[in-house]
Amino acid sequence: MTLHASHDDGRLVLTQGRLTLREQLPVDASQLADGKPASLVWIDGVPGEGTVGAATMTVATAGAGVYRPGWGLFAITRTEDGTAVGGAGFHGPPDRGAVEIGYDLSESARGAGWATDAARALCQWALAQPNVMVVLATTEPRNSASQAVLERVGFVRVADRGELWAYELSSIPV
Repeated sequence: MTLHASHDDGRLVLTQGRLTLREQLPVDASQLADGKPASLVWIDGVPGEGTVGAATMTVATAGAGVYRPGWGLFAITRTEDGTAVGGAGFHGPPDRGAVEIGYDLSESARGAGWATDAARALCQWALAQPNVMVVLATTEPRNSASQAVLERVGFVRVADRGELWAYELSSIPV
């Protein structure tokens, strides 16, 4: 399925079938970091814990003056109605050809393939950028759901990072 990239009000928007990823700018992220819905309608009313944490990272990078548009947090939304079902994004801009992704789903959205779709779309977009050669991800050893997402997208497990399992993807997933 084709990934469409566009911009809306200064935000990167990635759309692929039922999935739309809407970049959350620092002003949005500051609300999400406080557990508020920002301008989104969330499937469970508010963003999940992982999305709140990612928003906090976006606010911190903006405060430090190192925020780069396109390389932060995205709301995972249903294309059909714009309902937010989770958050996904990058842990920061590319560094030496590598970028790391993460994702979090609202409880009501789990088990429906949203994390897989979001991870695939992020990887397709990132690996199409000239300064990205590899996408990285980590999971806790007991997080079999997240490991399954990475394997469905095409990630390969590599040497662990401390107590975390590490994965890499170097070709655009289809």
